[in-house]
Amino acid sequence: MVLPYTNDDPVLARRLEDIGCAAVMPLGSPIGTGLGIANPHNIEMIVAAAGVPVVLDAGIGTASDAALAMELGCDAVLLASAVTRAADPPAMAAAMAAAVTAGYLARRAGRIPKRFWAHASSPPL
Repeated sequence: MVLPYTNDDPVLARRLEDIGCAAVMPLGSPIGTGLGIANPHNIEMIVAAAGVPVVLDAGIGTASDAALAMELGCDAVLLASAVTRAADPPAMAAAMAAAVTAGYLARRAGRIPKRFWAHASSPPL
């Protein structure tokens, strides 16, 4: 079973799937940097086109990064440095678990449509 760690190129992710990889594992940003997801649009494109699981595999620095990965549609998030190098690793591990769950639930719940204009939520008087 091949689970390739790769950059966030949607074309490369598709080619890896086409040659039989069981999952694709794009980076959010360079490994160990904690910079978060540098190009969320590429991750979204990879997820939209993928017929295999997508596991975000690098660059996560904090719980909100993990939540975003799940909101973008990733099937999982691989965590290492963000937990092991945190000031309080057990607390960060708990935060990551909660964030992954929250991001997954948010994705399943469905966000409101994005608009480029205001749309009042209260009925007019």
